[in-house]
Amino acid sequence: MTELLEQKCIPCTGSLPPATEEEINTYKTQIPDWEIITEKGVLHLQRVYQFPDFKTALAFTNLVGEAAEEEGHHPALLTEWGKVTVTWWTHAINGLHQNDFIMAAKSDCLANSI
Repeated sequence: MTELLEQKCIPCTGSLPPATEEEINTYKTQIPDWEIITEKGVLHLQRVYQFPDFKTALAFTNLVGEAAEEEGHHPALLTEWGKVTVTWWTHAINGLHQNDFIMAAKSDCLANSI
């Protein structure tokens, strides 16, 4: 399997199926610090990143936003003093898709670059 970090998101218009349980378990091994949560019956990937101050948290938020715009796949971002909560899921299918795991891996890489 190709590493998630090396992949690009594919456009998802709602006609693609959500990730299977097997796919989720396989992808999750590449992003072990992420939690799979359920919000309103929909699976999401979520991680809280810790930073030393608000300025660094905001810089990370902006990096994730730029990456999201480049890939055409957008998260929910909550920026607070010293932390950023990033939540990925695919709105068009109300669930998880490979794109979410790709972007989670890219988010981890961005956090490591700060």
